[in-house]
Amino acid sequence: MITSAIADTGVEVTPLGFGTVKLGRNEGVKYPQGFRIPDDRQALELINLAADLGINLIDTAPAYGTSEERLGTLLSGQRSRWVICTKVGEEFEQGVSRFDFSPEHTRFSIERSLKRLNTDYLDLVLVHSDGNDQAIVDQHGTLEVLADLKRQGLIRATGISSKTVAGGIAALAHCDCAMVTYNLVEPQEGEVIDFAHQHHKGILIKKALASGHLCQQGEDPVARSMEFVFARPGVCSAIVGTINPDHLKSNLAAALKALGQ
Repeated sequence: MITSAIADTGVEVTPLGFGTVKLGRNEGVKYPQGFRIPDDRQALELINLAADLGINLIDTAPAYGTSEERLGTLLSGQRSRWVICTKVGEEFEQGVSRFDFSPEHTRFSIERSLKRLNTDYLDLVLVHSDGNDQAIVDQHGTLEVLADLKRQGLIRATGISSKTVAGGIAALAHCDCAMVTYNLVEPQEGEVIDFAHQHHKGILIKKALASGHLCQQGEDPVARSMEFVFARPGVCSAIVGTINPDHLKSNLAAALKALGQ
């Protein structure tokens, strides 16, 4: 399968990434329907299916409940097979998100993720924005800490999961990658994609299917969504957080078709 480079970091990602929020958390999420968190057998089957399909990117975060801890066990013996992306800044406790972008918490969060994921390095770490992207760039020093940890070899690539156009563009001056919302009904952050493409930075797409809401609209919404996402130069990978094996297969097929594969 084709891969795309995240800046000049040596990290290469497949067009579809496997999002794992549903492996660790089913409260306070924005999907159109409720769901039951898969047990270990079901989760491992999904991970193995993703690997068999050629997907190499797996996305998690401390805010995804028990996702990191579960992956630390489920990926045992497979570490070299995966590009692991996690995040810093957001914590989800007792059904509520809180944010801490301080240098101290950032270092703590990275050390905790390394232990939870049972690895000695992280391929990609993004700042989980609370919406105040510009403050993250200008005031908190979060990206500077990630850059320092990258120099130490604990992180291969750094970035932000942004929520604003201006903030996403500003962050890309300091890091390797941005994860942006970009779909048929929310195209605004396409400007960030254009900037990243012009400056040889990486772009990951979140909510390519609008958290599943687009799947309930019109004819073949997955195909239309993937065609829209990958028509924009600069997109490296779309993260899809399904726990349905058939959906995982069809999402990948639609992505590859959109890319002419």
